[in-house]
Formats: sequence, structure tokens, C-alpha cells
Amino acid sequence: MNDFLLEYYNNITYSVEILAAVTGLVLYKKYKLTAAKYFIWFLVYLSVCDFLNSYVHYIYNDGFLSFLKDTVFIWNYWWTTLYWNILAIIFFAFYYYKILSKKTFKTIVKFSGYGFLLFSIVYVIINWDAYFVSFFPIISIFGALIIFLCTVFYFIEILESDMILTFYKSINFYISAAIFIWWLIITPLVFYDVYNSNKDWNFIFLKWQIYLLANIVMYSTFTFALIWCRPQKD
Repeated sequence: MNDFLLEYYNNITYSVEILAAVTGLVLYKKYKLTAAKYFIWFLVYLSVCDFLNSYVHYIYNDGFLSFLKDTVFIWNYWWTTLYWNILAIIFFAFYYYKILSKKTFKTIVKFSGYGFLLFSIVYVIINWDAYFVSFFPIISIFGALIIFLCTVFYFIEILESDMILTFYKSINFYISAAIFIWWLIITPLVFYDVYNSNKDWNFIFLKWQIYLLANIVMYSTFTFALIWCRPQKD
């Protein structure tokens, strides 16, 4: 199993991610009049960013990026923190601001997103050197709270409206369920990032297994939702 993870972990993750993005592009016309079009763009954004994230593989063994070997860019912590831990959270705050109906909920999400962005920028600046060599658990946890806030508000609106009768046809329901479960599973792992080194490969392989399963479930859910659901005006 460990050899399998070493060999195919990235390929499987990229495959399910790209499948969701391509499915969204193929069905874009179906959702172009709804907020779901932004989510499709987001899936494409994630696919491109994850592809760029693999640049570190071309630094070693005289790769074409070997000139980065003695720079701060030798690790991709900075890029992952930027495009996923920060910008992905900002996207979801924007997305739920679009699909939520209650003004109070929209206002809370809006200012929570601004607060998260401001906090992240300040925190990165204060810890600039660490930005290139490690992840920031506090940003990941703050981001998870934003995700939970957005999805809980959405679920509350479903329960308090007629949407409860047709929730299973809404793509926003599947998006919300998938990201809620993903962050619920993954967030506890950020407390153990200190072990993300060659000193404890048992933990690393366990972490990879959890991430792989969570990614497969999340992106498969996105793909299914894009195919199955009917467009609805948000």
C-alpha cells in the first residue's frame, strides 16, 4: 500500500480533480445562468494550481528548475498556502455570499471573508520566513471555521425553506456536504504537520491515505453533482 501511495498518490488526486473540472466545462452551458458557473471556474483554477504545485519535482536531479535549488522556492509550502489555504477560502466566502438568501447570513459571511483575508496577509507578513518552509495551522483552522460557517448557514436556509423538499436536486447541497465533510476530516491533521518529515513515514503514509480518500470522495461528489443536478437560479 505504501509503495502504491508513493507511485500513484498524485496521479489519482489529479485525475479525480481534473475529471470534476472537465465535467464542469462540458456542462458549463447548463449552469452558466447560475452561481454554479463560478464553482466550475474554481475547479479549473484548482486543477491549474495543483499542476503548478508540482514544480518542485523539476528542481532536483538537474531538472529544468534546478536554478531554484538554493532559493526559498525549493519547497512549495508558500504556493499551497496561497492558492488553497487562503484563496480557496476566499472563493467559498464569495460563493456562499452569492447563494445565501438571508441578509444577515450574507453580511456575516462577507465580513468573515474580509477578516480572514486581512488576518492571513498580516500573519504571513509577520511570519515571512516561515511562509516558505512550513504551513500555518492557524490559517488552516481559521479557514475551516469559515467553511463551517458558510455551509451551516446554507443548511439552515434549506431547513427553513421549501428547498428541503428538493434539496437532493441542488448542486449547492452536494458542494456544501462535500466541502463540510472534507474540512471536517482534514482539519485535525493540521495539528500534526510537525511530523510531516522523513522521520515518521508511518504518519506520512497514514496522512496520505486520509487525504487520498477525502479527495476522491469530494471530487467524485462534485462530478456526480454537476451531472445529476438541475440548474437553479440562486
